[in-house]
Amino acid sequence: MLLTPPPSPQISSTCLAPEDRLGCVLANRLELISILGVGAYGVVYQAVDIYTNELYAVKALPKHGLDPRQLRFQQAEIALHYQASQHPNVVSLMRILDSPDCTFVVIEYCPEGDLFSNITEHGQFVGNDTLAKHVFLQLLDAVQFCHSIGIYHRDLKPENVLVTDNGHTVKLADFGLATRDKITTDFGCGSTFYMSPECQRPSSRSHACYASAPNDVWSLGVMLVNLTCGRNPWKKASPDDSTFRAFLKDPNFLSSILPLAPELNMILRRIFECDPQQRISLVELRELILACPRFTMSSYHELPPSPPVQTYEYVDTMDCANMALPPSPPASPPPASFHNQVSQWSLFSPSTKQSSGSSSSSIDSGYESEPSPCDPSQPQPFNVYGNILPFNDYEKHCYQPQFTRPSVAVF
Repeated sequence: MLLTPPPSPQISSTCLAPEDRLGCVLANRLELISILGVGAYGVVYQAVDIYTNELYAVKALPKHGLDPRQLRFQQAEIALHYQASQHPNVVSLMRILDSPDCTFVVIEYCPEGDLFSNITEHGQFVGNDTLAKHVFLQLLDAVQFCHSIGIYHRDLKPENVLVTDNGHTVKLADFGLATRDKITTDFGCGSTFYMSPECQRPSSRSHACYASAPNDVWSLGVMLVNLTCGRNPWKKASPDDSTFRAFLKDPNFLSSILPLAPELNMILRRIFECDPQQRISLVELRELILACPRFTMSSYHELPPSPPVQTYEYVDTMDCANMALPPSPPASPPPASFHNQVSQWSLFSPSTKQSSGSSSSSIDSGYESEPSPCDPSQPQPFNVYGNILPFNDYEKHCYQPQFTRPSVAVF
């Protein structure tokens, strides 16, 4: 039986600056020792278990200044993350701790950072097709598991994927924009580089909507380009973007500006299908990735000759699955050849690390949470006063892995 710890000092309900919580000990056990990140809807701390020296990440979600609808989104983020967290490639959600001004979500700590940093700063995956395939299959499995239990992430991007095992394991995080809606009207939900064309469509008609699952597939396609080429294929999947417009005119255009192997180029054509009903499924995508012998050319000299620079005519919106898209930022000029191009879509530009958004005021929490073993014998989480915050309200879907999941510390 888990003994109730002595109560921690009560934190004032007034709004605190992120650094003001450093040194606080939650539940008389977890000490907040540093700030990992600050987002629009919360702060992520590094914490240490003062008894075991285990490190954790703790997301502080404020209660004050949120209207009832925003609070529901916050609760939904925790619930959906908890339900998805049984999968080994979803960040583990360990505990939920409560205080007067914040809900603290204790999650697995991944010291190697996010996938974005590993691509741009450490050069982990570009040029290493074997490793890129290994981690992309993990992402596919995590997203497929989420879809199988009715959860759609809607903000898939490298910043929301954490890395462990020296780059060999990735874990999906940040369910702040996730939904259970198979069909949604939340246009503009997510990050611009990763949105599908249908997600960017304004809700000009009362019944305008789009399917959540194919939108996640599109985002995975952009991430696949990130992993293999270190850049984004375009700034926005809109006909107002010159590169996307060129792709609509010539489906093989990406292979003229990126070092894509023909096999991967064909897969990307299936992913970047503008008609969501015709877009490749996750099941078929996984089969094609497994069978793909290579992702990129071994040398940039193997690239086909670049087409002559030309001004592309505007592609009518009707050519993009009859979807009326909102105007994009000023279109960028069409790229010349890949090897001498300073790309506006390179992941190595700090400005490309995007925050997420939703036109329907969805809560985007910034960092992410994680999965815990599906073991009902585990003690329930307690808050800073030693009270139990039960998980009973959140149905846990058990994932049956092919291997034994490592045990995690509980307290």
